[in-house]
Order: sequence, then C-alpha cells, then structure tokens
Amino acid sequence: MKTIKVGNLEVGNDKPFVLIAGLNVLEDDETIKDVIEECIRLTKKYDIPYIFKASYDKANRSSIDSYRGPGVEKGLKKLLELKKEYKVPLISDIHNSEEAELASNVLDVIQIPAFLSRQTDLIEAACATSLPINIKKGQFLAPSDMN
Repeated sequence: MKTIKVGNLEVGNDKPFVLIAGLNVLEDDETIKDVIEECIRLTKKYDIPYIFKASYDKANRSSIDSYRGPGVEKGLKKLLELKKEYKVPLISDIHNSEEAELASNVLDVIQIPAFLSRQTDLIEAACATSLPINIKKGQFLAPSDMN
C-alpha cells in the first residue's frame, strides 16, 4: 500500500478518510470564507483530515462566457493567503506545463483535470514538482489505462 504525505497528513487506502472539499472555482471573499470555515468546522467536529480544494482557473468551461476564476497569478496569491490564514493543505487544478512550477510554490497537491489526463507534457511537468498528484480519470479512459 502506497502512502502519500500531504503536509502533516498521510493519505492512502489503509489510512483514515481524508475530505477534499471547497469550491469548484475561487469566488468572492465572503463565499470563500463561508465555505472554508464550514468545512473546517465540520471536519474538526467529526475528526476528519481535510484538504481545501478550489480552482484558480477553470479552463474547461462549457461556455466561453462562463466565469473561469481570478486566473493563475491572483488565484495562487489568494490560495496562499487561505493556506496561511486557515492552516489547511491545498489542492487545485493546473492546465498547462508552465503552471506546474508556479503552483508547486503554493499547493500541497496538484490536480490534473479529467479532460487533460492524457496530456503527457502536463503530467511530466506536474511530476517534476515532486508534489503528490491527483489525476482525475477521464470518462474516456478505462480504469486500467490510469496506470
């Protein structure tokens, strides 16, 4: 069984459940505060390890007019502020190889969106950061292809 370290947490199939929760995409400060504080309250109440998730850029929108988030620079800055203020580990998506190193300075886990799960250069760039990576399985992939 492989165990992954995420900050002070150990994540693995033989380890306690870890909740990854937050926002689909970073929104206004009040919404972010409400969501992260409620997640922290509940995970403390039930003694569940917690990782905050929010995307700084949702590049895979179904409409060109959909809100994408604050973008890489502002979004990573906001995530770093949340990490410092709330003392929680962070996970967020990256969408291109250039983002990997930038994101690795803030995130504790890099997530690869399902639609990008077969992008070799992106996966290699994420691996080069030495952070844990959560690759979301695209519906177009067989489970065996995830290896």
